[in-house]
Amino acid sequence: MKEPNSKDIAHKPAKPFLKWAGGKSQLLDKLQQFYPSELKNGTMTNYYEPFIGGGAVFFDVAQRYKIKSAFLTDINPELILTYLVIQNDVFKLIDNLYSMEANYLKLDEKSRLEHYYRVRNSFNQNMPTINFAKYNDNWILRAAQIIFLNKTCFNGLFRFNQKGEFNVPVGRYVNPKILDCQNLVSVSEILQIAEIKNSNFEIIEKEIKNNSFVYFDPPYRPISKTSGFTSYSRFKFDDDEQRQLAGLFHRLNEKGIKQMLSNSDPKNSDPADNFFDEIYRDFNIIRVPARRMINSNAGKRSALNEIIVTNY
Repeated sequence: MKEPNSKDIAHKPAKPFLKWAGGKSQLLDKLQQFYPSELKNGTMTNYYEPFIGGGAVFFDVAQRYKIKSAFLTDINPELILTYLVIQNDVFKLIDNLYSMEANYLKLDEKSRLEHYYRVRNSFNQNMPTINFAKYNDNWILRAAQIIFLNKTCFNGLFRFNQKGEFNVPVGRYVNPKILDCQNLVSVSEILQIAEIKNSNFEIIEKEIKNNSFVYFDPPYRPISKTSGFTSYSRFKFDDDEQRQLAGLFHRLNEKGIKQMLSNSDPKNSDPADNFFDEIYRDFNIIRVPARRMINSNAGKRSALNEIIVTNY
């Protein structure tokens, strides 16, 4: 394996650098149909996404249209740490991932399993020493470990327990792509237009500019008592938070801000469940089929409706 050199890294379109529960890569062709016309004609140049997650929609919008600034937030400090490292120190991150990948791929299956759990234990044990409030060199190794664990864990889950510990078991991949130099460099280049913060969704109300597009992709409301994407995070996001978000959606609408929101459709399991129809009754609600990819049972990765809400 040749060590990467910045001069040898060809440019390619940026895509999400983490596997992400509820990620929108599979839904992009549907979402693109509902982007506001101001994006398409180049008159809207500011983008906000307060649940950035894997970032599929941001990368699509930023590369497809003339976006001059982006404001990206998430409540998960580990995720925001990784975005900031890619934005500020992508080549140091690549160096770390190169070593991690080279060391991992040369191991046999048993040794890989042991190595994975050593990295996971180190990641969890070092959490109290990480200062998430101030960027520092320790973040680079932390971000590398996050990407390594995400690419080698079971089913690509990004999941923490109530103590904030990463608790996903090892996956059994023959040749996992831990390092994607080209994509990381492309992501870093796009992130240069972005302000990135660890915060809850309500921060955008005081930060929002006119002539902006906001995309909301909150933790999905569970379609059953046992199958909610909210279980992939230690941060609570129940119906009360969904209502608070709807309140923000209404207030931003009064300011003339163009908005789009995605969520699960509760009618998949209960046709009488009008939760979203009620809290977004003043807006456009479109139901689209989407294939949920995060499921340990491949037979359950079937098409379910999701909702798209727009105020335009």
